[in-house]
Amino acid sequence: MDVKPKYRRVMLKLSGEALAGDKRVGLDFDVLQNVCAALKKCVAAGVQVGVIVGGGNFWRGAKDGNGKVDRVRADHMGMMGTVMNALAVADVLEQMDVPVRVQTALEIRAVAEPYIRARAIRHFEKGRVVIFGCGVGRPYFSTDTAAVLCAAELKADAILLGKNGVDGIYDSDPNINSDAVKFDEITYADILSRQLGVMDSTATSMSMDNQIPLIVFALEDPDNIYRVIMGEKLGSTVS
Repeated sequence: MDVKPKYRRVMLKLSGEALAGDKRVGLDFDVLQNVCAALKKCVAAGVQVGVIVGGGNFWRGAKDGNGKVDRVRADHMGMMGTVMNALAVADVLEQMDVPVRVQTALEIRAVAEPYIRARAIRHFEKGRVVIFGCGVGRPYFSTDTAAVLCAAELKADAILLGKNGVDGIYDSDPNINSDAVKFDEITYADILSRQLGVMDSTATSMSMDNQIPLIVFALEDPDNIYRVIMGEKLGSTVS
């Protein structure tokens, strides 16, 4: 008997650092191949997949600007990094014969569609992976917030957050504290009150207000994306 996916439409947040792998900067195409292979399995299972990409493997906005670049311009530079990542993911997916579209919050018509909600939904319905670049298109907002905003606008059933170096949400950093306790389930309110930093506070509050479940899991094995979508209990679930 075929197992049906738990979620019909998901929004996957991929950080730029995740796409860089152990290199930490630029792109690791072995990682890209493995992530895209997992996405292909999800599409084959009938799941509608949206992907929000970060740009930290190229530029981390205000952090890399370090006060020497105006904050607004530094954030715009970070948005350009997300576009490079979006195009790379799209290219690898297309090489695997997965239909894909790239949409950006800033208009870059020569390489991507502008973000249009109705068009994105139509792409989903046609079985295309939709990759979203440029975050929300405004400075001071993270790609975490973009993931939540897209999930709310496009009526995703869940937000998937794959992490490097950690397999869920802990009460402290497990890479520093060997006694850190992992949460199998936790509420958004608890995340905010404990200041756990899973996502930034704007994204966390928006997820809570819109009642969108979040699953945080390890991305070291990209096939975890498929396992989570199929309903396997992995990582931590936020409700």
